[in-house]
Amino acid sequence: MAKNWTPDSWRTHQAVQMPTYPDAAALAGAERELAGYPPLVFAGEARELRAELAQVAAGKAFLLQGGDCAESFAELHANNIRDTFRVILQMAVVLTYASKLPIIKVGRMAGQFAKPRSADMEEINGVALPSYRGDIINDIAFTEAGRAPDPQRMIRAYTQSAATLNLVRAFAQGGYANLHQVHAWTLDFMGRSPWAAQYQQVAERIGDALDFMAACGVDPETTPQLKGTQFYTSHEALLLPYEQALTREDSLTGQWYDTSAHFLWIGDRTRFEGSAHVEYLRGVGNPIGIKCGPSLDPDALLRLLDTLDPARQPGRITLITRYGYDKIEKHMPTLVRAIQREGRPVIWSCDPMHGNVVKAANGYKTRPFDRILAEVRGFFAVHRAEGTHGGGIHAEMTGQNVTECTGGAMALTDENLADRYHTHCDPRLNAGQSIELAFLLAEMLNQVMRERERAAA
Repeated sequence: MAKNWTPDSWRTHQAVQMPTYPDAAALAGAERELAGYPPLVFAGEARELRAELAQVAAGKAFLLQGGDCAESFAELHANNIRDTFRVILQMAVVLTYASKLPIIKVGRMAGQFAKPRSADMEEINGVALPSYRGDIINDIAFTEAGRAPDPQRMIRAYTQSAATLNLVRAFAQGGYANLHQVHAWTLDFMGRSPWAAQYQQVAERIGDALDFMAACGVDPETTPQLKGTQFYTSHEALLLPYEQALTREDSLTGQWYDTSAHFLWIGDRTRFEGSAHVEYLRGVGNPIGIKCGPSLDPDALLRLLDTLDPARQPGRITLITRYGYDKIEKHMPTLVRAIQREGRPVIWSCDPMHGNVVKAANGYKTRPFDRILAEVRGFFAVHRAEGTHGGGIHAEMTGQNVTECTGGAMALTDENLADRYHTHCDPRLNAGQSIELAFLLAEMLNQVMRERERAAA
């Protein structure tokens, strides 16, 4: 239990990246309403995830975390949720087959509505309005009414999160995630990807193995792990009034949990000492992620860990690195060495997206696939050199056939960006690029596992 902490103690600390609501009474009313709603996730589930993440910290599993940059109210559709869930399943199959490690699946979904911004105001044609901070706060439409922060949007975000969770739980446990469906997970437009054939080969090998196991009496009826999967949710804990309203005390342990998601993370802009976001997260029992970029000093990180994880619990902290392809091998080793020196049981996960945003000649923000892949390679190179476990990947991706990141085997160019550029915030990998990343990541993991086996021989 955190000392001198209450769900609202963050309010006495410095809060940044949050809106100023024009109507304080309306905000308080929305918070009271949310506080009376049922939890979206349960404390026991968060503890189960922390136990699984402890295996990642020990080098015995791998974390796959992916999903939307920012969920939107307009795109709440069963097919969108299904397709993103399906791509995560495909990626997990590829990674499991190559590494022989359990893959912990965590979606950026059912709550990823708030986004930090580099400026409080946005100006277009001489008109300045508050920046768009995600659908939970205001509207992407550049109008005075749309950009005004509205606390009722928190209620709608809760409702959409509940609907998304309901569908994801059904997919995960209702038969859709059955390994016998591995062939059926391929999206129609994936046929144009050169990696589709390779995925089908993996699916066929898995199918053969399942047939053999069934002949030996091992099937989904006798082994429930074959017909379902554990799937967890996550988002950045940015809008603290929403997080506080969904904070509940666990009746079994007396510990407080944020029941808006299983896993919360703190961003590069909000992890400073004295931050309201740090104060809030230190008191909840959920697994926590910390975004780590070039500006993070090793001593500052260690002080942050003293605050967020004083008991040094395996599975509690995931360090999500976001450097950029040309900076990771220069800056990341100092953090890795500091963590090793102090014996901190953290998970290292690579976010190869946020440090690799460029603006194309036609004005679109994009992320070149070759830079994304270069950062992943640099991430594993550092861990091989330092003798540590690169334990995860954190990617902004979607099951939709979007054209937002250039490159990859499908060779998307700047000219293709306008074809299907649908993101409300940052560019995402499409399904084909996500599967391609999974195969290339699998090659790296396979190499790591072979080196580990040789060292143990």
